[in-house]
Amino acid sequence: MDNIYDPKTIRKNVFSMIVPITLENILQMAAGLVTMAFMGRIDAIAVGAVGLSNILFRICWSLFKGLSIGASAFVARTYGAQNNGRVAAVIEQGFLVVLILSVICQQILFWQAKELLTIFDSSEELLISTSTYLRIISWSLPLAAIILFVAGVLQGMGNAKSPMVVVSVLNIVNIIFSFLLIFGKLGFPKMGLRGAGYAYNIAHIVAAVLGIYYLLKTNKKLKEDSELERAFKVRKEEILSLMKYGIPTSFEIGFYQIASIFVTRAILYYGETAYAAYQLGLQAEALSYMPAAGLAIAATAFMGQSLGSKDKRLAKLYLDELLKITIIITLIAGGVLALFPKIIMRSLTDDVEVINIGAVYLIVMGFSQLPQNLSGLYNGALRASGYPRAPMINTGLGIWGIRIPLILLISNYYQGNILWIWLSMALDLFFRFIFAFVSFKRKRVFD
Repeated sequence: MDNIYDPKTIRKNVFSMIVPITLENILQMAAGLVTMAFMGRIDAIAVGAVGLSNILFRICWSLFKGLSIGASAFVARTYGAQNNGRVAAVIEQGFLVVLILSVICQQILFWQAKELLTIFDSSEELLISTSTYLRIISWSLPLAAIILFVAGVLQGMGNAKSPMVVVSVLNIVNIIFSFLLIFGKLGFPKMGLRGAGYAYNIAHIVAAVLGIYYLLKTNKKLKEDSELERAFKVRKEEILSLMKYGIPTSFEIGFYQIASIFVTRAILYYGETAYAAYQLGLQAEALSYMPAAGLAIAATAFMGQSLGSKDKRLAKLYLDELLKITIIITLIAGGVLALFPKIIMRSLTDDVEVINIGAVYLIVMGFSQLPQNLSGLYNGALRASGYPRAPMINTGLGIWGIRIPLILLISNYYQGNILWIWLSMALDLFFRFIFAFVSFKRKRVFD
């Protein structure tokens, strides 16, 4: 039997979490790129329709991503305390909550799509296409909420492989049916943009069924281990506990999604070339950020389990190991962004102006990767320690107190060089790291 305090065992557990999550994120990004490439073969309106729809869809999605992360933190602590009966109850109550809330959000998106999209001040042709696509994919929102909840629960128990399988199936099915329905292959009708929407829904149906299978299997095992065999009933205590962890995280992620509207409008002030450089820069930066996202989830899961079992020594060992891995991965990935920005941009585009603008963005973000990733790690540790509101406050202050005000001042009033936009983003990331670090130290988790 492995010694749970052995650094090799801790490292093995950490990599069992971050490797599947990184692969999952890479496949998800690849599926998104393929979909946009398919849209590019239709026309620019189709590309814009998918892009604008995704902004509103992900604002709703952020609510359920937050509940997923909250469920992960709460399940980790409860599972670590070996209270399997309560974990089973949280799974049942959480599933009910996300299902009801997601159906409400879906109906709002479906019936108010055109009205909501007017905030982008787009052309009538783009507005009609976007509202059509958004109404179609709105039906996938309850399914996406279920998939996210399944991932949160299983990751909180230290299982990252099953969520990876679910998301892998989701993206593979989406790519296959997008190709068939957009272009009308193998006897399927050629449906263009509508086909992309239907493919998106089909993929979510398949993945949600698989996710529910994993969830039912896990819930049955938990009940058997706790010798709990009872009929389902609404339990207010579990619902409130889930909300306590989930709602702050939903707001935290929602801050990003809503802020993206303001950032998009500000960067478009500098022209479509600048916006294209920003979008491609984000794609390149994502490859650096993906492993770090897994480390934050690992912190929530393994520290939460350790603290739930009242083993502060083990929790600290996990945090120390996660810090080492985060710093090593980030120095390598951030260094590549900062040292070879033009090479990276040339792999994404041949446009010289886009390359030059994007290269400056990558240099700034390369130097900002360490505070960004360490901030995510400490936020994960705060959730694991039972303080889900601190990351929300951190993100809110950084985005709405620093990033958005500075970007709006620079773009709307001073018409400054776009470099100052990138520096405003970097300043936000440094601030949030300091806030997260100080917040965690003040909680005295290991005392």
